[in-house]
Amino acid sequence: MKMLDVSGPAEVFAEATRFGAAYDLRYVSPDGQPVLTSIGTPLTVDGPADEVAGIDTVIVSGADALPTSPIPAELVAAARALRMRCRRMVSICTGSFVLAAAGLLDGRRATTHWRHAGLLARAYPAVSVAPDALFVHDHGIYTSAGVSAGIDLALSLVEEDHGPDLAREVARNLVMFMQRPGGQSQFAAPLEVRAPRTPTLRTVVDLVAAQPALDHSTTSLARQAGVSTRHLTRLFAAELDTTPAKFVERTRLDHAKSLLDAGHGVAETARAVGFGSAETMRRLFVARFGVSPSQYRARFTTTTTSTSTTSAVVDLAGQ
Repeated sequence: MKMLDVSGPAEVFAEATRFGAAYDLRYVSPDGQPVLTSIGTPLTVDGPADEVAGIDTVIVSGADALPTSPIPAELVAAARALRMRCRRMVSICTGSFVLAAAGLLDGRRATTHWRHAGLLARAYPAVSVAPDALFVHDHGIYTSAGVSAGIDLALSLVEEDHGPDLAREVARNLVMFMQRPGGQSQFAAPLEVRAPRTPTLRTVVDLVAAQPALDHSTTSLARQAGVSTRHLTRLFAAELDTTPAKFVERTRLDHAKSLLDAGHGVAETARAVGFGSAETMRRLFVARFGVSPSQYRARFTTTTTSTSTTSAVVDLAGQ
């Protein structure tokens, strides 16, 4: 299991308890045995899952092997049994694969780490996967994206339980953002596209990815591929579940994100990726990622902050 999937949310709840909440943290495994963590340290648990009593919230951590290996039957059974005894159930990162295997996400919206979102959707077609969301709440079941998003989700649960004032105190003390809403995009997630089976579509996809700034109207792309616009639109819908225009837009936004990460200016980036203007890019960027290009560039291009920037982060949590 990922150590941060457990320790991150646990620190949020423990901090909330220091500010007046009353969270009692207990750790269980299907058989009551210690669990090996991703950093090599075994996590001792309080007992087997079927013996824990007085459950309010169950949090299922992720693990590197969950997306690519059969989910252990005892883990699936424990998740199903615990769901019957708790008010809400939460998965962190790839823990969503456990909930999906248990049938607990059928007919619901859910998310997971961006790298595995496509696999979750294909393996469990009854689940409506939101690949960009930091976390999703659907009728008592919460799922979150990659490891650090579990901390954001835990803070939102504290706010749900005890209100924004206590959650704000926790955010201040942990020096974290208070306002990272669940619908905000997983900023680090690059656009990943399944390699098209059709050579014609593969040619178009490769062209857009290699030179996003060119004229990539549907008519232009169809001409490059030597097919009709209607046929090209059908290929995109059948293989990539999108339209040519939406694919071009997403590819340009992904390239824009990479350029902003590298320190390029907003206007320069807009020109380089083929947007007609910085304002057009800003509007599409906000719609997809929840922040403007300049905000993204300021927040995610470096981990080095001046004293004034650090103060601004703390103040943001206090708003």
